[in-house]
Amino acid sequence: MPFPCFSSFIRPFFLHAFGVLLACGQAHSHVVLQDPAAAAGSSYRAALRVGHGCGNEATTALRVLIPAGFNAAQPMPKPGWTLSTQTGPLAEPYTQHGTTYTEGVLAITWTANSAQDALPSAYYDEFVLRGTTPKRAGPLWFKVLQQCANAKLDWSEIPASGTSTHGLASPAALLEVLDIQSGNGHNH
Repeated sequence: MPFPCFSSFIRPFFLHAFGVLLACGQAHSHVVLQDPAAAAGSSYRAALRVGHGCGNEATTALRVLIPAGFNAAQPMPKPGWTLSTQTGPLAEPYTQHGTTYTEGVLAITWTANSAQDALPSAYYDEFVLRGTTPKRAGPLWFKVLQQCANAKLDWSEIPASGTSTHGLASPAALLEVLDIQSGNGHNH
Protein backbone atom coordinates (compact mmCIF):
# COMPACT_ATOMS: atom_id res chain seq x y z
CA MET A 1 0.00 0.00 0.00
CA PRO A 2 1.65 3.27 -1.09
CA PHE A 3 0.07 5.51 1.60
CA PRO A 4 -0.44 3.55 4.84
CA CYS A 5 -1.43 6.64 6.84
CA PHE A 6 -4.12 7.40 4.26
CA SER A 7 -6.27 4.43 5.29
CA SER A 8 -5.85 5.25 8.97
CA PHE A 9 -7.16 8.74 8.17
CA ILE A 10 -9.97 7.66 5.82
CA ARG A 11 -11.50 4.97 8.04
CA PRO A 12 -12.24 7.32 11.01
CA PHE A 13 -13.40 10.03 8.60
CA PHE A 14 -15.96 7.71 6.98
CA LEU A 15 -17.11 6.37 10.33
CA HIS A 16 -17.66 9.92 11.55
CA ALA A 17 -19.42 10.90 8.30
CA PHE A 18 -21.71 7.85 8.58
CA GLY A 19 -22.57 8.85 12.16
CA VAL A 20 -23.43 12.38 11.06
CA LEU A 21 -25.63 11.09 8.23
CA LEU A 22 -27.38 8.72 10.61
CA ALA A 23 -28.00 11.54 13.06
CA CYS A 24 -29.31 13.80 10.27
CA GLY A 25 -31.72 11.10 9.16
CA GLN A 26 -33.07 10.83 12.69
CA ALA A 27 -33.27 14.60 13.05
CA HIS A 28 -35.54 14.87 10.02
CA SER A 29 -37.91 12.20 11.30
CA HIS A 30 -39.67 14.86 13.40
CA VAL A 31 -40.52 18.56 13.15
CA VAL A 32 -37.31 20.64 13.28
CA LEU A 33 -36.26 24.22 12.67
CA GLN A 34 -34.29 24.89 9.49
CA ASP A 35 -31.95 27.21 11.41
CA PRO A 36 -31.57 25.79 14.93
CA ALA A 37 -29.67 28.78 16.39
CA ALA A 38 -30.11 32.57 16.48
CA ALA A 39 -28.59 35.58 18.20
CA ALA A 40 -30.28 36.89 21.35
CA GLY A 41 -32.51 39.92 20.80
CA SER A 42 -32.62 39.53 17.02
CA SER A 43 -35.21 39.07 14.31
CA TYR A 44 -35.60 35.35 13.50
CA ARG A 45 -37.34 33.50 10.67
CA ALA A 46 -38.53 30.16 12.03
CA ALA A 47 -39.03 27.63 9.22
CA LEU A 48 -40.50 24.49 10.79
CA ARG A 49 -39.75 21.48 8.60
CA VAL A 50 -42.32 18.70 8.57
CA GLY A 51 -40.66 15.56 7.21
CA HIS A 52 -43.59 13.12 7.15
CA GLY A 53 -47.24 12.64 7.98
CA CYS A 54 -48.84 10.38 10.58
CA GLY A 55 -47.78 6.97 9.29
CA ASN A 56 -49.07 6.99 5.69
CA GLU A 57 -51.60 9.78 6.34
CA ALA A 58 -51.18 13.31 5.00
CA THR A 59 -50.72 16.24 7.36
CA THR A 60 -53.93 18.30 7.48
CA ALA A 61 -53.05 20.83 10.20
CA LEU A 62 -50.05 22.11 12.14
CA ARG A 63 -50.36 24.04 15.43
CA VAL A 64 -47.28 25.74 16.91
CA LEU A 65 -47.14 27.02 20.49
CA ILE A 66 -45.00 30.17 20.67
CA PRO A 67 -42.47 29.84 23.52
CA ALA A 68 -42.36 32.51 26.23
CA GLY A 69 -39.84 35.19 25.29
CA PHE A 70 -40.25 34.79 21.52
CA ASN A 71 -41.96 38.10 20.79
CA ALA A 72 -43.99 39.71 18.01
CA ALA A 73 -44.67 36.38 16.29
CA GLN A 74 -46.09 36.68 12.77
CA PRO A 75 -47.04 33.66 10.64
CA MET A 76 -46.46 33.43 6.89
CA PRO A 77 -49.58 32.51 4.88
CA LYS A 78 -49.38 29.26 2.92
CA PRO A 79 -51.36 28.78 -0.32
CA GLY A 80 -54.10 26.18 0.15
CA TRP A 81 -54.01 26.50 3.94
CA THR A 82 -56.12 28.60 6.33
CA LEU A 83 -54.10 30.51 8.88
CA SER A 84 -55.28 31.35 12.39
CA THR A 85 -53.63 32.76 15.51
CA GLN A 86 -54.51 32.55 19.17
CA THR A 87 -53.66 35.68 21.16
CA GLY A 88 -53.65 36.30 24.89
CA PRO A 89 -51.65 37.53 27.88
CA LEU A 90 -47.89 36.97 27.54
CA ALA A 91 -45.95 35.17 30.28
CA GLU A 92 -43.18 37.76 29.79
CA PRO A 93 -44.27 41.26 28.63
CA TYR A 94 -41.78 43.04 26.33
CA THR A 95 -41.05 46.55 25.11
CA GLN A 96 -40.58 47.40 21.44
CA HIS A 97 -40.40 50.89 19.88
CA GLY A 98 -41.22 52.41 23.26
CA THR A 99 -44.43 50.42 23.72
CA THR A 100 -44.83 47.67 26.32
CA TYR A 101 -46.81 44.66 25.13
CA THR A 102 -48.60 42.43 27.63
CA GLU A 103 -50.56 40.43 25.03
CA GLY A 104 -49.44 38.70 21.87
CA VAL A 105 -49.59 35.61 19.69
CA LEU A 106 -49.54 32.42 21.77
CA ALA A 107 -50.21 29.86 19.02
CA ILE A 108 -50.35 29.67 15.23
CA THR A 109 -52.34 27.08 13.26
CA TRP A 110 -52.21 26.23 9.57
CA THR A 111 -55.12 24.03 8.34
CA ALA A 112 -55.32 22.51 4.83
CA ASN A 113 -58.34 23.82 2.93
CA SER A 114 -59.01 20.41 1.33
CA ALA A 115 -57.60 16.89 1.08
CA GLN A 116 -55.80 17.98 -2.11
CA ASP A 117 -54.04 20.78 -0.19
CA ALA A 118 -52.88 18.47 2.64
CA LEU A 119 -49.18 17.57 2.85
CA PRO A 120 -48.72 13.94 1.68
CA SER A 121 -46.66 11.77 4.01
CA ALA A 122 -44.12 11.06 1.24
CA TYR A 123 -43.26 14.79 0.96
CA TYR A 124 -41.85 17.44 3.26
CA ASP A 125 -42.71 21.11 3.58
CA GLU A 126 -42.01 24.13 5.75
CA PHE A 127 -44.33 26.24 7.86
CA VAL A 128 -42.87 29.69 8.49
CA LEU A 129 -43.24 32.39 11.11
CA ARG A 130 -41.03 35.20 12.32
CA GLY A 131 -40.48 37.08 15.55
CA THR A 132 -37.82 38.39 17.89
CA THR A 133 -35.67 36.17 20.09
CA PRO A 134 -35.30 36.96 23.81
CA LYS A 135 -32.44 39.21 24.90
CA ARG A 136 -31.05 36.43 27.10
CA ALA A 137 -29.38 33.31 25.74
CA GLY A 138 -30.78 29.82 26.27
CA PRO A 139 -33.00 27.20 24.67
CA LEU A 140 -36.46 27.95 23.29
CA TRP A 141 -38.76 25.02 22.56
CA PHE A 142 -41.47 25.26 19.90
CA LYS A 143 -44.12 22.65 20.71
CA VAL A 144 -45.91 21.44 17.56
CA LEU A 145 -49.11 19.43 17.14
CA GLN A 146 -49.22 17.74 13.73
CA GLN A 147 -52.70 16.55 12.75
CA CYS A 148 -53.73 14.07 10.08
CA ALA A 149 -57.19 12.73 9.14
CA ASN A 150 -57.22 9.90 11.71
CA ALA A 151 -54.14 10.51 13.84
CA LYS A 152 -51.94 13.19 15.36
CA LEU A 153 -48.33 13.58 16.41
CA ASP A 154 -47.63 15.75 19.45
CA TRP A 155 -44.06 17.06 19.13
CA SER A 156 -43.86 18.52 22.63
CA GLU A 157 -41.32 16.58 24.67
CA ILE A 158 -38.59 18.65 26.32
CA PRO A 159 -35.59 17.13 28.12
CA ALA A 160 -35.58 17.38 31.93
CA SER A 161 -32.26 19.22 31.69
CA GLY A 162 -30.02 20.42 28.90
CA THR A 163 -30.92 20.42 25.22
CA SER A 164 -30.22 16.86 24.07
CA THR A 165 -33.32 15.28 22.53
CA HIS A 166 -31.65 11.85 22.46
CA GLY A 167 -34.08 9.29 23.83
CA LEU A 168 -37.18 11.46 23.35
CA ALA A 169 -39.83 9.91 21.13
CA SER A 170 -41.58 13.19 20.22
CA PRO A 171 -39.23 16.13 20.86
CA ALA A 172 -40.30 19.76 20.49
CA ALA A 173 -38.35 21.85 17.95
CA LEU A 174 -35.31 23.46 19.59
CA LEU A 175 -34.01 26.97 18.95
CA GLU A 176 -30.70 27.75 20.65
CA VAL A 177 -30.63 31.48 21.44
CA LEU A 178 -26.97 32.50 21.53
CA ASP A 179 -25.27 35.33 23.41
CA ILE A 180 -23.72 36.90 20.30
CA GLN A 181 -24.12 40.22 18.53
CA SER A 182 -26.69 39.91 15.75
CA GLY A 183 -25.54 40.86 12.26
CA ASN A 184 -29.19 41.45 11.30
CA GLY A 185 -29.62 44.74 13.08
CA HIS A 186 -33.24 45.76 13.49
CA ASN A 187 -35.32 44.02 10.83
CA HIS A 188 -39.06 43.66 10.43
